[in-house]
Amino acid sequence: MPHTFDDAAVSGVLGHMNHDHAADNLLIARAFGAADATDAVMTGFDGEGGEWLAVRGDGSRETVRVPWPGGSITERRDVRREIVALYDAACAMLGVDARPHD
Repeated sequence: MPHTFDDAAVSGVLGHMNHDHAADNLLIARAFGAADATDAVMTGFDGEGGEWLAVRGDGSRETVRVPWPGGSITERRDVRREIVALYDAACAMLGVDARPHD
């Protein structure tokens, strides 16, 4: 059974991703399952991976679940590392220059 993060962790990560990294969400959704997505929001995560709701050009929606590249996690601080790894992988897959990370 995957590790479940507390509500504060989930709320914090989702708020940050959906307000500060909307373009990153779209890249991840396109690279890992919804190539024709026009919009995407991160909707959840657990110790095994993250979930994004992708909206396609025709208005249909698809949940895209992506496993963490580094394997299972149990610490909130590890979520950032794994999302950054997904972003970098998505950029590589889509031929987009990744921006530097702090």
